Amino acid sequence: MRGVAVERFDRDVDHGEAADIEPRGQRQVRRPGVDGADGVHALQVGIGQPDLVEVVVPRRGCAQLHLEQAGAVPLHHAGRTGGRRVVQRLQLMTKGDKPNTLVMTATPIPRTLAMTLYGDLDLSVIDEMPPGRSPIKTIHVTERDVPKVYRTLEEQIRQGRQCYVVFPVIEESEKVDLKSATEGFERLSKVFPDCKVALLHGRLKSEEKEAVMRSFSAGEIHILVSTTVIEVGVDVANATVMVIEHAERFGLAQLHQLRGRVGRGSQASLCLLMTPSKIGDTARERIEAMVATTDGFRLSEVDLRLRGPGEMAGTRQSGLPEFRVANLMEDSALLALAQREAQKFVQSEEQAMRLLQEFSTRASTITPAGLVTVG
Repeated sequence: MRGVAVERFDRDVDHGEAADIEPRGQRQVRRPGVDGADGVHALQVGIGQPDLVEVVVPRRGCAQLHLEQAGAVPLHHAGRTGGRRVVQRLQLMTKGDKPNTLVMTATPIPRTLAMTLYGDLDLSVIDEMPPGRSPIKTIHVTERDVPKVYRTLEEQIRQGRQCYVVFPVIEESEKVDLKSATEGFERLSKVFPDCKVALLHGRLKSEEKEAVMRSFSAGEIHILVSTTVIEVGVDVANATVMVIEHAERFGLAQLHQLRGRVGRGSQASLCLLMTPSKIGDTARERIEAMVATTDGFRLSEVDLRLRGPGEMAGTRQSGLPEFRVANLMEDSALLALAQREAQKFVQSEEQAMRLLQEFSTRASTITPAGLVTVG
């Protein structure tokens, strides 16, 4: 029997998703992180016995494993790891006997960037909202608007709705002058003494985070003060307000993901981007783009223009080379032509597999620091 290796790139394995497989009779190994050589060896022993293990769900360990009978390799939340996703995908696609590969990302990617990152794959784009979703109005507010923001929260809570308030850091630091989630939780608890205010961040134990999210999902918490741990995977239809403190410190993709935590029900929702009165030109462009549109693909084009392809694709961090001549923002027609010509060159399955093996070998020489190994 051929196995399935599900590679996840987000912070924690969602055991609920993995558990969905069990009623179908699949035996699995769930491993949130491959912890060193001993962990890899222990997992490898099980994988070597297909009668014992049919589904492997690690966090980021598949590239290290020998999956000789891999039949399918879905990569979940692949857009979160920058240029490393290219390296890891190439390595995973050569596992086993030509496994079927499905790459999934919730992060909108510009068309030209998608052609370069995923040009070897069939690309499907979901560019419409699920039915029943409400529109989200986005407003840029500054620190002098705090009383109005509090009144908005109070009004929504009075109507039976819930609110998020997101901060960039957990605690105050002397190194950066930023408001913290801990400070915000204490302040909001005093401002709204009759409301249930809760704090959520990455340093809490898993059971504590799960307890907070269960209470929020059940409507027992009115205001959830959090860091970006709620960026993905949170679906509470009754939450209608998202306040993002120090929005100038977040990237466009992250702002768009955070905004997507509201507007998940039939009620109109609001996203308030809080910044100091004076912010830099690039930060202002990001904020203005967020206010102007909720279209993730339009925002991704703005992000590409502001950050450049190397930064946005993560190739600088991974060591993958940038284009010396081509411009992803101007040469979309040329890139499409190059893609068609490349497909003609690799007409047979054998040629495609040989090329993939070569790319995988080259990718294995790239270290996290971006250096090519020698010897």
